[in-house]
Amino acid sequence: MLEKNRYTHAMSVDASKMNKTLTTPVRQPPLNAREELAEFFKTALIAIILALLIRGFLYEPFNIPSGSMKPTLEVGDYIFTDKRAYGYGQYSFSLFYNLFLPVPYQGRVWATPPQRGDIVVFWLPSHGQNYIKRVIGLPGERIQVRQGRLYINEQMVPRAFIGVREEQDPVRGTVVLRAYREILPGGVVHQIYEESDEDNLDNTPVYVVPEGQYFMMGDNRDNSQDSRVTHQVGPVPFENMIGRAETIFFSTNGNARLFEVWKWPWAVRYERLFMNILPLNPAPPGE
Repeated sequence: MLEKNRYTHAMSVDASKMNKTLTTPVRQPPLNAREELAEFFKTALIAIILALLIRGFLYEPFNIPSGSMKPTLEVGDYIFTDKRAYGYGQYSFSLFYNLFLPVPYQGRVWATPPQRGDIVVFWLPSHGQNYIKRVIGLPGERIQVRQGRLYINEQMVPRAFIGVREEQDPVRGTVVLRAYREILPGGVVHQIYEESDEDNLDNTPVYVVPEGQYFMMGDNRDNSQDSRVTHQVGPVPFENMIGRAETIFFSTNGNARLFEVWKWPWAVRYERLFMNILPLNPAPPGE
């Protein structure tokens, strides 16, 4: 009996040691300098690949360099563009066309046409750069501006006067602008600026939008090179569109750039951060 108890005790002790061995974590030897450097580059490479995938296929940031889309977009705004909105074409991947390496593909994959009122970033081959404007005319429509008033298919687009604004132009000094609320067919409401109704682009011929193309205009109507300027921009082919502008994720008054963090407290326009710029506002009842 005594021998049996000793045997049982020995087995219990051995099992206890075994369980302790199994549950004790195995300590890995510390990495040497070469291994740490390799891990760093591995992590950095993964981060770069993820960033390129997000920028290439999902959301791409752009900054606003001019006032052609005032008052909706200001100089110094940084926006996210949804590249999924219209599918993918040869100009969807800026990494390639900015390096003059065009994607050898015509048309679009998973194509969804833009809607009237969308703010769209598109590639303008004649200028070799990105433009951002609002979709005003759809394929097959007739667009004209007469005495500053927009006509779509011979119907005047209604607008309501909001008030007078003063803007500082680096060349002309103080510029007086008239702000209006414009209501596009379909109910999209947005604001526009007009200096007058008798400027260079306030009286145009009738433009017939070709199939597969869209008539684009800036919200700052007298200070925008857009589809009204046929020899420079003209109607924009669907395949040139990069994505739909959706959100202002950062904005500065011009006294700081995105990476100049030390200047942010005095330069950031906090009221514009994460501002939604999608054309979601319906027309008010009775208008």
